[in-house]
Amino acid sequence: MSNISGIIKSIQDIMRKDVGVDGDAQRISQLVWMFFLKIYDDREEEIEFLEDNYTSPLPENLRWRNWAADSEGITGDALYKFVTDDLFPTLKEGLTLEGPTGKRAQVIRNVFEDAYNYMKSGTLMRQVINKICEIDFNNKEDRHTFGSIYEQILKDLQSAGNAGEFYTPRAVTQFIVNRVDPKLDEVVLDPACGTGGFLSCTIDHKRSNYVKSAKDEETLIESIRGVEKKALPHMLCTTNMILHGIDTPTNIRHDNTLSRPYADYGNKDRVPVIVTNPPFGGTEEDGIENNFPSTYRTRETADLFMALIIKLLKNQGRAAVVLPDGFLFGEGVKTRLKQDLLEKCHLHTICRLPNGVFNPYTGIKTNILFFTKKPESEHPATKEVWFYEHPYPEGVTSYNKTKPMRFDEFQPEIDWWGSEEDGFASRVENEQAWKVNVEDIEKRGYNLDISNPHVGEQVSHDPEELLAQYNEQQGQIQDLRDQLKSILETALAGEK
Repeated sequence: MSNISGIIKSIQDIMRKDVGVDGDAQRISQLVWMFFLKIYDDREEEIEFLEDNYTSPLPENLRWRNWAADSEGITGDALYKFVTDDLFPTLKEGLTLEGPTGKRAQVIRNVFEDAYNYMKSGTLMRQVINKICEIDFNNKEDRHTFGSIYEQILKDLQSAGNAGEFYTPRAVTQFIVNRVDPKLDEVVLDPACGTGGFLSCTIDHKRSNYVKSAKDEETLIESIRGVEKKALPHMLCTTNMILHGIDTPTNIRHDNTLSRPYADYGNKDRVPVIVTNPPFGGTEEDGIENNFPSTYRTRETADLFMALIIKLLKNQGRAAVVLPDGFLFGEGVKTRLKQDLLEKCHLHTICRLPNGVFNPYTGIKTNILFFTKKPESEHPATKEVWFYEHPYPEGVTSYNKTKPMRFDEFQPEIDWWGSEEDGFASRVENEQAWKVNVEDIEKRGYNLDISNPHVGEQVSHDPEELLAQYNEQQGQIQDLRDQLKSILETALAGEK
């Protein structure tokens, strides 16, 4: 399959003809549960090939292969009645949650608890199903299109205007996971996991670098944790995990990490690695802020997540968090969070990303904060903060859908990075990198919005130099005036 955008568009064009589907959100929700069942069936087919005694958690008549795969199969009123009266009631309430297939059944039930069949025409539903059947998720090339499917879905959902919800470019998730380098047995948490971009990158990273045996694979599977409060991205994340070989992703919870009181999180909840892009630009529902101590109390989602991330890290635990510029220069709760970050953690690197990284979803300028939690005996933990300004590639002035950010652009940062074990002793300042002492940050009122000083050197603000430039420009202007005057005088003399 080569044209995923074309397939999604043709599916949505079919859905627009259905009287029961009202708006993009319902079209997307309808599409996602159908994709889930197709992907699940493709994965079961793969497992059956590897395991002799595999038993599906689904009744035989509800497996995709037995009601959807045949392009000439059930359609019209019979298909609508089957989906409405048999498929959905069973997936929501009728699966057996005990025994050997119980965990798999629970995953399916969790996915479908907030899913609905909006389509009223069984004939149009059959057309959609036949389009979905064109994709083989056991084919590696088609499997990798899942990210493209999600990007297309998000593009179509932009009209809903949900603040803070957008796709983290794969280049950014790969760079973050590459630098944090989660080891095989380290639990990795994304407390606002969306569709699982960071978690799928973590799986790929661990498999490439640390998985050597079947037992290692089991360790990997147990190490992946995510929480997502919204039904649609949670369904997409669960699907993503299945595509990445985690057949029972019970550690991907459909919940709001912030709804649990801050004080209730204890040692057993702490993890060694957190990688995340928390929603920013939005606010939490009334009452959520009351779960937090007064010093952190705010309705701004990203700030609440930052307070919780610092608490949820184990000592020596590592985190990387994507945050907007507003967090760097913001005051009030943001100031207290930055003070906490510098005192309780080693905030060793802030990677400043250029404009357009998240195009077309948002133009907000963003940063990646890398830090390590330190025990109280090492407080204050940060002595200096390194900044790295990520430039556009040569010839690029902005990113867009056809020219997105690429992972290989981060190679200069990777080469420069060094090791936290020796305090990043190998790091040197250059045109993109500079360091700031924590004392200077404190004097700035914990404002971390610090511009690249090397760029500043290229644009001098020295009064004498500016005056000299001004006088030179005035002289050039006068020369042009004299030339113009001479030309006009010559022209007028000729007319006489």
